[in-house]
Amino acid sequence: MEVLITGVSGFLGNYIFQTFSQLNKVWTLGRVENSSIKCDLAECEPNIMTGFDLVIHVAGKAHMVPRKEESALVFNKVNFEGTKNLCHGIEKSGQIPKKFIFISTVAVYGIETGENIREDAKLMGTSPYAISKIRAELFLIDWCKKHNIVLTILRLPLVVGPCAPGNFGAMLNAIKKGYYFRIGSGLAKRSMVLASDVAEIICHASVIGGIYNLTDVENPSFKELDSYLAGVFDKNIKVMPLYLAKLLAKIGDYITKFPFNSYKLSKMNSNLTFSSDLAKQKLNWNPKPVIGNIF
Repeated sequence: MEVLITGVSGFLGNYIFQTFSQLNKVWTLGRVENSSIKCDLAECEPNIMTGFDLVIHVAGKAHMVPRKEESALVFNKVNFEGTKNLCHGIEKSGQIPKKFIFISTVAVYGIETGENIREDAKLMGTSPYAISKIRAELFLIDWCKKHNIVLTILRLPLVVGPCAPGNFGAMLNAIKKGYYFRIGSGLAKRSMVLASDVAEIICHASVIGGIYNLTDVENPSFKELDSYLAGVFDKNIKVMPLYLAKLLAKIGDYITKFPFNSYKLSKMNSNLTFSSDLAKQKLNWNPKPVIGNIF
């Protein structure tokens, strides 16, 4: 099978590349020099000279909250315009793939608190990141329908692994260096998923098509997660009382580089979980629990 993967220099993209390159002929598309097709999708359409059975579009911008309008525009340029550029490049090649996988996010729902949120929830995300992914999803639904391509959209929560970026990477690094604090009880639950499990389900999912949340089903609490990580690195977890965290968060509302603010604090104290029942039914999704399987 001929496979094109974008974003292989990123955390999840590398997992997917390693999985597919074992059994398939894999082409990569990205900005780095060793890409099979060198192209910055945010800036231009790629010059594609061959056809593919499957396209896996992982490349995108995340892991930051823009504080300026110019920064917010980057999300649209990379995640939405980049997706359009990829598809237009494929069209110009004259060889349309049979299957297309798009890596999206649960942020499209725009929900800050809730439990077992399903794929039929309204797309109400208002952050620049969420809006860019919603626009990309809607474009791909129309484009794939037009070209009779089986489209699979995977909406992911926190993706974890030993070298994960973003919030998990920050937590892991803080625990390893001994400056991590659990906020309050740490009982709020969060959906998350192993990068390796996402990579492994893609081949099967690409044949079925559809839109799916992928989680580890267990939805561990912050306490369960940080306790596990602390045990791995033989560290003790320090606890910050909630009243103190609220005072410090107010400082973070005004200081850009402060570790957290009132918005982040509210998220750390609320359950936010997503249902993977549809993936279990349609894809036979049987993920490993995050706790105990990261390393």
